[in-house]
Amino acid sequence: MNYATRRAVMFTIAAFALATTAWGVLTLWQRMRTPALSRIEGSAEDSATTSTLPVIEPSELKGMVTSSVGLVIPAGFQLVVFAEGMNTPRDMTLDERGTLLVSDTAAGSVLALPDTNGDGRADEIISVVSGLKNPHGIVQVCRPDCFLYVAEENALRRYAYDPVTRHVSDPAVLAKLSGGGLHVTRSLLYLTPPEGDRLLLSIGSSCDVCREENNLRATVQEVNLKTGELTPFAVGLRNSVFMAQHPVTGDIWATDMGRDGLGDDLPPDEVNIVTQGRNYGWPICYGKNVHDEEFDTNVYIRNPCQEPTEAASHIDLDAHVAPLGLAFVPEEGWPEAWWHNLLVAEHGTSQADVRRGYRIARMPLDPQGNPAGEAQDFITGFLPEKDGDPIGRPADLLIFPGGTLYFSDDTAGKVYRMARAPS
Repeated sequence: MNYATRRAVMFTIAAFALATTAWGVLTLWQRMRTPALSRIEGSAEDSATTSTLPVIEPSELKGMVTSSVGLVIPAGFQLVVFAEGMNTPRDMTLDERGTLLVSDTAAGSVLALPDTNGDGRADEIISVVSGLKNPHGIVQVCRPDCFLYVAEENALRRYAYDPVTRHVSDPAVLAKLSGGGLHVTRSLLYLTPPEGDRLLLSIGSSCDVCREENNLRATVQEVNLKTGELTPFAVGLRNSVFMAQHPVTGDIWATDMGRDGLGDDLPPDEVNIVTQGRNYGWPICYGKNVHDEEFDTNVYIRNPCQEPTEAASHIDLDAHVAPLGLAFVPEEGWPEAWWHNLLVAEHGTSQADVRRGYRIARMPLDPQGNPAGEAQDFITGFLPEKDGDPIGRPADLLIFPGGTLYFSDDTAGKVYRMARAPS
C-alpha cells in the first residue's frame, strides 16, 4: 500500500470516528432536552408524534376559534382542562417517566398530575411535597439517581425522587435564601448539554425600585449542585420569574417585569437574553438602556445605561403585562410558520385602571432568535371584553413536539392542555 493510499484510508477512519462521536453527543443532548413522554404506554404525547398527525393548512393559521372551555385558541387545535381544583399552580416540569409536576405556590406544595391512561387529562392530583413556604421553581434531574430540586422563598431544597412511586426522601437544604420583600418567587433552570449539569436560580428584587443591600436579590445565581454554593451569573434583573433555553442557539432567555410608578406605558416589560457576567441595568436602566432619571438622579462621570456596561433588553413588551412563562415552538408537529417562535404568558397587569396582558402571546422570531414581526394573540379569553374580573391568568408554559402545549393558570387553579385537533 503506497503512501497516498494509506493516507486516504487513515482519513476515512478518522472521519468515521468523528461522525460517530458527534452522533452520540447529539443523541444524548436530545434525550436530555426532551423528557421521554413515549415511556408512558398509551400517552397522548406518544400518539401525537406519529405520522398520522393531521396537517394544519396555512389558511387555518389565519383564524382563532373559541374552545370548549371558553378560551380562544388557534384553529386546528383543541383545548381541555388537564387538571383543576388546585390553589395557585405555577411552575411545571416533567419527571423522568413523563408525569407532570407542578408547584402550588400558595398551598406550599409540589403536586404530581399523572395521566396513566393517556386520555389527555390527569387521573388524580398527588401531593409530592408539602409544608413549604411559597415553592415556585421545580426541576427533576436524573444523573442517573433522580433528584427533585424545589426553590421556595427562603431555601433551595433537594430531595431524592422516585419517578415510579412519585415519593421523595432524604430532604436537604442545598442553599439558604433571604425571604420577604416584594417578590417571593424563586425560579430554576437546569442547563442542558453542552452546558451540562448546571442549575440557575433567579431571585427577584425585594422592592419595586431601590438599591438592594442583599447582593442575591434581583439576580440570577448559578448553583453548585454538590456544595450549594451560589455564584453570580447575571445581575440587574428586577424579577425574572421564568427562564428557558433557545433550542437552536442554547442561549438563556428570561422574562422580566418593569417597575411601577412611571405611568401606564412605562417602563416596558422585557424579554432578555441572559449572558453570564452581564448587568441588565435595574434599578437605574430599563428597556433598550433607557435611564430611569426619576429614580436615579446622581451625577455620573459617564452616561449611564449603555453597552457594554449595561445590557439592553432583547425584546420590549407592553408595560405592565407581567410576563411569566416562556417557551419556544418546536418544529415537529407544529405549523412551519411558527417554528422557533416565542410564546410568552402575559399574566396581566395588577393595576385596576389598565387592562393589559391576560393572554399567551406569540412572537415571531427567526431561527437565531431575532424578532421577525409584531407579537400576536395565541391564546386569549382570560379577560372579559367589558369590565369584569379575569377568569384566569396564564403562568407557566410547557411545549412539546407533536403539537402539545400545557399551561398553568394560577387564578383559576387549573392546568390546561392544548393539542392538535383530530382530522
